[in-house]
Amino acid sequence: MKADKKAQAKAEYNAFLAVCPSRQLLDRISDKWVVLILCALGGDTPEPPGASRAPKAMRYSELARLLAGVSQKMLTQNLRALERDGLLTRTATPTVPVTVTYELTDLGLSLHHLTRGLREWAQTHMDQVLTHRESHDARAS
Repeated sequence: MKADKKAQAKAEYNAFLAVCPSRQLLDRISDKWVVLILCALGGDTPEPPGASRAPKAMRYSELARLLAGVSQKMLTQNLRALERDGLLTRTATPTVPVTVTYELTDLGLSLHHLTRGLREWAQTHMDQVLTHRESHDARAS
């Protein structure tokens, strides 16, 4: 009975409807910090040529350094939300001080493949977008 309800609810997910819970998920995963966190943990970091692009566990401090401009509060909130959604795991190792690492789950890896594409698209097409912005702004003024 419970499985039937779950299957029916899944079939009824429609992000175009205001009450659909997938809207909350879309809101979360479309956030720039979430995209960058997933890309970082997915191995899309600026490495020397030939370096591995394999997913890797990262410490909080590594993520904070890599994600220039993210506040401690924003990084913490997003990491907690991603853990809650099952997209990453948090592992605390009892050292002095405690070492905390974050790593993508299989679910997070499946989303990472999409966020990698978004990040790469944005970087590849930024010049074109800037040109269009300048052209648009010149016509608007």
